[in-house]
Amino acid sequence: MTTAESEARKALARLRRALEKTGRELRALSRALRHVEDADFPVEGYAGAEEQVQALLRFADEEGQRLQDKVLQGGGLEPGRIRRPSTR
Repeated sequence: MTTAESEARKALARLRRALEKTGRELRALSRALRHVEDADFPVEGYAGAEEQVQALLRFADEEGQRLQDKVLQGGGLEPGRIRRPSTR
């Protein structure tokens, strides 16, 4: 693997961890504000923000898959023939 590919994988992993943390922090903020604001809590706004974080996580996953496929192809392997671990 070239240095650029390695750096891309590292950056993608950092992005994914940051997005996961963002989701956790958003949920923590939501719980705290929901408790304080009760009926005034902007449910739709927080639901929309959570959807955006999930969309970014899906993007990071897709980019990770694309990068992995590209590395495999560069190494002469066929991406569809590699067995991927099942997600639980």
